[in-house]
Amino acid sequence: MGIVKTVIVMAGVICMLSAPAQADATNPVWRVYFSPQGGCTEAIEAELIGARSNIHVQAYSFTSEPIAKALLEAHKRGVVVKVILDKSQRTANYSSADFLAHAGIMTLVDDQHAIAHNKVMIIDDATVITGSFNFTKAAEFNNAENLLIIRDRTLTGQYQKNWELHAGHSHLYEGR
Repeated sequence: MGIVKTVIVMAGVICMLSAPAQADATNPVWRVYFSPQGGCTEAIEAELIGARSNIHVQAYSFTSEPIAKALLEAHKRGVVVKVILDKSQRTANYSSADFLAHAGIMTLVDDQHAIAHNKVMIIDDATVITGSFNFTKAAEFNNAENLLIIRDRTLTGQYQKNWELHAGHSHLYEGR
């Protein structure tokens, strides 16, 4: 199987992306994005729009209105959406925690760690979104961050087990 190589310019930075041409059992497909202004938010939105059955989120900081709205739209389409947030999101001035909880999306708070610093989305048991990219406007427009989208069911299963471990000790957030 060949490797697809793509050269793109994002915010004046040349990036080389390499990934297997097609996904199969031995060759997962992945894409990488870099901020600032590298299309991370739009890539996440596109994945959420394509979700068909479930989305599980772990987030340290979550203030991105476009991502929150994409999760709500998935929820309205019947996709099961569940979110785990760091305890700081309970009292943050700007957080999507209240928006999600009041929209009927199961929102949990992980307060069992000094910081629940994960930035993960698991979509349809087949795709993992991860990296340093916080789900925030600042991450998209101001910070130097990375986002990796991986289609690999084996890896997705490992992330799902970790998500369930954290959900097991998290507490329901009903909003303020």
